[in-house]
Amino acid sequence: MKQYHHLFFDLDHTLWDFEKNSIAALNNCYHYFELASKGVPEFEIFEPNYHAHNDRLWDRFRKGNITREVLRWKRMHVTLMDYKIFDEPLAKAMSEKYLESLQTQTHVFEHAIELLEYCQSKGYGIHMITNGFEQVQIEKMKNSNMLHFFDQLITSERAMCLKPHKEIYEYAFEKTGAHAQNSLMIGDGLQVDVLGALNIGMDAVWFNPHQVKADGEFTYQIGRLAELYDIL
Repeated sequence: MKQYHHLFFDLDHTLWDFEKNSIAALNNCYHYFELASKGVPEFEIFEPNYHAHNDRLWDRFRKGNITREVLRWKRMHVTLMDYKIFDEPLAKAMSEKYLESLQTQTHVFEHAIELLEYCQSKGYGIHMITNGFEQVQIEKMKNSNMLHFFDQLITSERAMCLKPHKEIYEYAFEKTGAHAQNSLMIGDGLQVDVLGALNIGMDAVWFNPHQVKADGEFTYQIGRLAELYDIL
């Protein structure tokens, strides 16, 4: 088995259970703004609509078609428009409330903390590399008791580049002293985390808990974080 010295983790959908946490934060937002009284009758429909718009706008953001600031509020705005609510100030207020609530949520994937403890005990350089909003990601990690495990936090805001582009990985190597040959990327995004890593010469683990069938290359594929013990 190849020996690695540096581990680069994605956060959302990899260590931190974004799906559970986002639903909880969105539910808080739904009730805080009393959306049922504004013509949004069912959270169970509002939630998947929001996440579908969010995924579409994140794709546009990664491609450079919209700014980070537009992404933050536009995903709420277009979801409200589904209900004929054309209220930009409300969308912006909801965006801030959602992010405020999101960063307090603490659901992590099974074995996440134990795995980080193991990696730390083995002397790995442990780093985060994320496209998420920097301050929100820091608060998520603090509240989930993960921040102290990481030597470096590499964000797209500081790197001024998003995964899968090679520049964010080059920035990460500069900040950590790592090299592609002795580093391993672990993430859920086959076209973002894994492809980006492979394109710069890093090995990459595709975390695929839902066992999605997809075309793409990877060095390793796992369905549970505990499977990483066999690699590290």
